[in-house]
Parts: sequence; structure tokens; C-alpha cells
Amino acid sequence: MELTQEQIDVFAEQGYLFFPSLFTADEIAVLNGQLEAIFSDHRPENVREKDSGAIRTSFGVHMYNAPFARLARHPRMVEPVRQIFGEDVYMHQFKVNAKAAFDGDVWQWHQDFGTWHADDGMPEPRAMNVAIFLDDVNEFNGPLMFIPKSHKLGAIEATHDTVTTSYPLWTIDQQTIRKLAANGGLVAPKGPAGSMILFHSCLVHASGSNLSPWHRRTVYLSLCAVSNHIRQFKRPAYIAQRDFEAIECLPDDCLLKDYDVDLPWQDGAPEAALKPQLVA
Repeated sequence: MELTQEQIDVFAEQGYLFFPSLFTADEIAVLNGQLEAIFSDHRPENVREKDSGAIRTSFGVHMYNAPFARLARHPRMVEPVRQIFGEDVYMHQFKVNAKAAFDGDVWQWHQDFGTWHADDGMPEPRAMNVAIFLDDVNEFNGPLMFIPKSHKLGAIEATHDTVTTSYPLWTIDQQTIRKLAANGGLVAPKGPAGSMILFHSCLVHASGSNLSPWHRRTVYLSLCAVSNHIRQFKRPAYIAQRDFEAIECLPDDCLLKDYDVDLPWQDGAPEAALKPQLVA
């Protein structure tokens, strides 16, 4: 998939692009058919909500599940990022955020680059997220919220919140959010399952609790320019990947055809991937 110049200009100005219904119902059904087994597995890569025990995030699914491994090589997700950066990209992080009905907790206001820089030693914000809706997203089930244009400010001062949720995050204080929202406003892209968002790693974003009876499950590919790979391994490899090899895309029909993919963690992640390491 190739972006138009107009789309590239919108991304540069707003910090994100939204593609409603980019993936078909049949393609999304292939992925959703895997989730029950993934979420029920007691792998260390599965992070659960602090209070309910529902799945919050499943990391590294592409390392052991074939349909998600094929998604990790999908040209509709990878090629636009490669086009914007003008170089090959590697998988910095792959996850499914569950945001379960009734039990999905908040994701505080933050920038992804803030965490990637502080925890992983990523040099520059030459990385971004590509998100695919696995469920219909509406105003009730905790949609992702952005502050448009906030990416233009670069990295914003943040503090390490290890208390609010079960997953530690470098978060931005409320007064700063008020100022940013007064200038850029707030948007929350909503749409059917199969919609895709591409957003800058410095774009400030958050999501509220999901009190609705509908799941809001989303796949995230965090793609980084190969030249901008991380320099330290303070987090487990299933959270911050240590393989900087450029992604080679599969054909566009890879979710509907059984292309061979490597599944190195099919029988469990190696011990080295579960632990931090010294600075690389």
C-alpha cells in the first residue's frame, strides 16, 4: 500500500492517518479466531489487568501464532511506514491490547517515544504505531484518543507511573494535557473492525476505561527505522524486540492464505527473552 502525497502531508501536520475498513471482515475473522486461545494461555507475555485479571495486553504474539505472524509482515501495515521513513523497518514491539468489555482499564496520557527512549534507548522518534481494530470501535468502549499536532513538540517531559495500572508507563501530567488539548483539541477515531490507524510516536494519546458490554481489541505494530534501533535491553525481549532485521513483506492476501512463517516461540519464549539484559 502506497500513501499519496496528500496523505503524507496530513500525517506530517496532524500526526496520524485513519483508514476505515482497510481490512475485510474475512481477514479480521482469521485474527479474532485466534484470540481465545492466546488470552487463555498463561504465558509471561500476557499482562493482566490489576483488579479483574482480564487480559490487558498480549505481547509478542507474532512470535508464536501463525496468523498474527503473517499480519506482522502485511504490506498494508508495513509499507506506509517504510515509505514515510524512507528506509527499511523492523518490529520494535508487537501486541494485542484487549480492552475487555466491562474490565478494560485506562491507558494514561503518554507518548510512545517517551517510553521507547527512556526504557529502550531508542535514539530518535523514527518509529511509529500501526493499529488495527479487531472489534467495532465506538464512543462507549474506550476508543483511542489523540491530541492532533502534539507530535510537533517532540519528546515531552514525563514521569514513570508504576501505580495506576498493571503496566508501567511514562505519563504526561494533567496541566500539560490541558494546554495541549486547548491548542490541538481531541480526536477519537471510531469505525468498524478492520479499520487502521497509523500514528507518530510523539503523538500524545490515551484511552479511557471500557465500561461497555463490547470488547475493544486492537493489534499494534510498533515499527522502527532499522538505523534507529534500540541501544539498551532493560525490558524483556517480548516487550522490546532485540532482532533488528528488516521486515520482508508477504503478499497482500497473506491473512487468507497459509504462507509459511517462522514461529520461534511456538513452544515458549526462551529464557533470555524473558529477562532484561545489560546495555547493548
